[in-house]
Amino acid sequence: MSFRLPASAREITGDGGAVAGVITDTGEVIPADIVVIAVGVVPETGLAQAAGLALDNGILTDASLRTSAPGIFAAGDIANALHPFTGQHHRSEHWSNALNGGKVAARAILGQDAVLSTIPYFYTDQYDVSMEYSGFPALAAGAEPVIRGSLEDKEFIAFWQQDSRVVAGMSVNWPRKPQPGAQKTIKALISARTPVSAERLADSSAGLDQLLPDDA
Repeated sequence: MSFRLPASAREITGDGGAVAGVITDTGEVIPADIVVIAVGVVPETGLAQAAGLALDNGILTDASLRTSAPGIFAAGDIANALHPFTGQHHRSEHWSNALNGGKVAARAILGQDAVLSTIPYFYTDQYDVSMEYSGFPALAAGAEPVIRGSLEDKEFIAFWQQDSRVVAGMSVNWPRKPQPGAQKTIKALISARTPVSAERLADSSAGLDQLLPDDA
């Protein structure tokens, strides 16, 4: 694997309907059999900027998705929303955020008491690997993951902690049943804010439900 930095794709070349390569803005031609295009990573804030809305990695909103301008709301991956759990702004580019954020914005527009308090979540399936993630990447940054299961067998849960509290977790090829499933447990651990030792998190001999506090 190699990177061309800084560079941008200017043109995709092909012959007979098959891709042949990519031409960068520096004029370099990179041969390719397959080209993967990823869009939407950088939020398009031109209209919001012209309207004078407060911006920072997207459109800044409160927990009810109100922007800095009265009567204007933002939802989806454009919104850098204040999360009541962390007290920080978070921008998520996944469908779960769009699904939940749209509902919160609609309720708030109608004058109802609504906040976007769901724990960020996404899943993806890549060939023989299925992954689910719940948590706050900003809180997990720099933390060494605690592993339950087997990395070699590609069947494990990775927990990230801050001050012994779970702040994020990813399950990889982990059975969704019996209940509670891994993601349900991870979300409950995050919400509970209860300290859990790394040894207990890694101990596969104990059920996931045993990690939860009694009132979770």
